[in-house]
Amino acid sequence: MRTTLTLDSDVARSLEKEMRRTGKTLKAAVNDAIRRGLRVQGTSEPAPPFVVRARPLGLRPGIDPDRLNQLVDELEAAEVAKKGGR
Repeated sequence: MRTTLTLDSDVARSLEKEMRRTGKTLKAAVNDAIRRGLRVQGTSEPAPPFVVRARPLGLRPGIDPDRLNQLVDELEAAEVAKKGGR
């Protein structure tokens, strides 16, 4: 379909930048921009925001928070021993 468009100056500048960036013709740049715009308008309602419901986790019974560093040291030593002491 052949038609005449009058573009606002900011839109014309944006199209010129897009044409230089992509190497597209004016026709292709305008058609792509209109397609993208129509796709966005045609989408359904935005999804509800994701909500994180926080809850206190605490430590499992039997885990002593004062000995966590010792546990890390033991795990590292076991890993070194497994790799042959490299």
